[in-house]
Amino acid sequence: MNDSLSNWQRSRRLLVTAGLLIALATMLGAFGTHGLKPRLSPEKFDSFEIAVTYHFFHALGLLGIALFQHNHASLWLVWSTRLLLTGIGLFSGSIYLLTFGAPSFLGMVAPLGGLSLMAGWVFFAIAAYQSGKEKLNE
Repeated sequence: MNDSLSNWQRSRRLLVTAGLLIALATMLGAFGTHGLKPRLSPEKFDSFEIAVTYHFFHALGLLGIALFQHNHASLWLVWSTRLLLTGIGLFSGSIYLLTFGAPSFLGMVAPLGGLSLMAGWVFFAIAAYQSGKEKLNE
């Protein structure tokens, strides 16, 4: 890899990012339940909850990737994290914005975020598979 960051520095940065994303998902979930639920239609509230759920699960996944990345350098992992971060922003972010009254055309962004999330996990799977092959060849 041409990146000058060590595995540990990259892992630490991702651990911090994942921790902050988990904190944000927790805050948004609590805000949704206590502040938005009484004000939103059931459909909008359900969408908001889906955004929070996806935000949570993928942020937790980033935490796992950060721990894996500590011992396994891979360009696939770098791109996996980029795709997952992008996916959280596009998928959950667009739904959050729609909940707060953003123009409805923004709804077209959520599927792109979903594709980004799926690609991120495929890239992670490739990185994990390759790391196992390297261990077998040692």
